[in-house]
Amino acid sequence: MFSAEERSRVRDQLLARAEADDAIVGAAFTGSYATGAEDRWSDTDLVLAVRGELAATLDRWTRWLYDELGARHHWDLPAGSRVIRVFLLPDWLELDLTFAPEAEFGPRGPQWQTVFGRTQSLEPFQDPDRNTLAGLVWHHALHARVCLRRRHWWQAEYWISAIRDHVITLACLRLGHPAAHAKGAHLLPEGVTAPLETTLVRSLTEPELGRALTAALTVATEELERSDPALATRLCPMLAELWGSTSAAQGGRGKG
Repeated sequence: MFSAEERSRVRDQLLARAEADDAIVGAAFTGSYATGAEDRWSDTDLVLAVRGELAATLDRWTRWLYDELGARHHWDLPAGSRVIRVFLLPDWLELDLTFAPEAEFGPRGPQWQTVFGRTQSLEPFQDPDRNTLAGLVWHHALHARVCLRRRHWWQAEYWISAIRDHVITLACLRLGHPAAHAKGAHLLPEGVTAPLETTLVRSLTEPELGRALTAALTVATEELERSDPALATRLCPMLAELWGSTSAAQGGRGKG
């Protein structure tokens, strides 16, 4: 993999390129580097303020990254009027370049370090919506149960794992930890994480998938009761119905 020295050289090249580009009127680092929390494996997150249309600047920078830095692949993550273009460089160095209109260049959270340019006052990023997460939990639980009935083992595993991911996000939100992409999962207490281990699917068999779904319903119920007791009063009895029907189906097949 890339070395820290190589990553520093790439950052220097990026900033030199930005300062020489008339269309770039601002640059800022985000992510762990901006807050001094970077480690050996951190990638590089750079926001560029673009004057005028983004398309020409995007194309020009993309060609440069392939021609000069040897980029192997890129893909886009749309973000409103901004574009986050994610590049894979040699030696597995990831570069996340955000191209933002000049009027949208500014911090939306604590991970921001201006290099040059005038920043704007912008609304902070919103946390994931708890109500939506709760909805995804019951949605995924229902579909996992249906997949077990249909004997779609891989799809059942997909939904069960997704339930666990949303429970982690809900717990991080409740305890004030970073919630996106499980960035705060390592900060959760053992009382939360230990039961989550029981939701891991160990094999694609009906009894094992049923066991993992039951475990996922258990931890989801407990987290909903902590995060939103009023909502839990409405949802948890229905989750218990799925729990019971899963156990009954397993028992019935076992007797057969």
